[in-house]
Amino acid sequence: MAVGDVIASAPAPGAPRGVLAKVTRVVGRTGHGTEVATAPATLDALLGDATAHGTVPVDPSSVTVEPLAPKVKVSWARNGGLRFGPHGAKLPLGTLRLDVGAALPTPPGGPVSAEASAAGYVQLTPEVDFSYEGSKDSKGGKGSKGGGVGGASLTLAGDWSSQWELKGRAAASTEAKPLRVPFAKLHADPVVQVGPVPVVVNLDLTCYLQIDADGKAAVDVKQDLKGDFAVGGSYRQASGWAPIAEARMHSTPVRATVAAAGKVKAGLGAEAGIGLYGSLGVTATVAPYLRADVAGSATAATDGTASATGRWSAFGGVDLSGALRAHLDIFGTPVLERRVPLGPLNREWKLAEGEGTVRRTPAGAWH
Repeated sequence: MAVGDVIASAPAPGAPRGVLAKVTRVVGRTGHGTEVATAPATLDALLGDATAHGTVPVDPSSVTVEPLAPKVKVSWARNGGLRFGPHGAKLPLGTLRLDVGAALPTPPGGPVSAEASAAGYVQLTPEVDFSYEGSKDSKGGKGSKGGGVGGASLTLAGDWSSQWELKGRAAASTEAKPLRVPFAKLHADPVVQVGPVPVVVNLDLTCYLQIDADGKAAVDVKQDLKGDFAVGGSYRQASGWAPIAEARMHSTPVRATVAAAGKVKAGLGAEAGIGLYGSLGVTATVAPYLRADVAGSATAATDGTASATGRWSAFGGVDLSGALRAHLDIFGTPVLERRVPLGPLNREWKLAEGEGTVRRTPAGAWH
């Protein structure tokens, strides 16, 4: 091992997020090997003008879960093995599922009657995608630092399924901000093997329930969502970094009941941090939600039945937001001068609406 060599290591004791470093000084030899001093390195110093790409499913059995609420249950089904979820549910291979039940506390200054409870699950089949393309125009060859990166990308994607139910009189905080209740933190360090080089992707997820309401509406809402998403960033030498933000989700039959006039928006989401070798590069939030706006009381379902007194409307949707950060220069690309936002991306669809005291049948007739 000599000065200038680049070391890439998978997660190991003492380096749980992996190591990417260059040798700056050879200290000496010991009975355990050569002792060296190092400094942080970039991928272009390791891969030079090579081309590499890999997509790796995150093994759910390798994910560490830190519950943040008392009623959190974890289930998973890994590739090559199978584990059943709660209540005998059989999970798809590669899936991680978190079930949660929580009493939502009244925000400071809120009435005791504003207390609500929430229960549901989020089910993920995540995978990480990494690519690197060295510039063929680079004069310095392998290890060149002269703008030798032609393209790069780092993305978190996967299937999403969630179902949750909110009951009670929900209220936002006195500062008119949504009430967010984190219920679990997840961490994994999947490795994309590029030939002999282990590229370590660090993944952190915080799952949470979020309520935004005026404190007037007593609600009983239930949402069942399925779909997929992708968040991250891609780089081209000619144009620089650009965000990747996609969410394709749809709801299956949903019922929303609101007693008394009021507004409520409630969801179950995940806040993600994605990086390489301990250097955070992308932050993103994937947040499916249900929103109801009611003057009076109403009940609606996507199976076609609905009834209402007064005017009402119910919507399903998904918010996706986040940013690319300067730490993506670990690829060897120019440093970002500012955070590059991922969107925000918002998709919303109307579930049902009505006015007056009416009832609609599944066939579409009003009575």
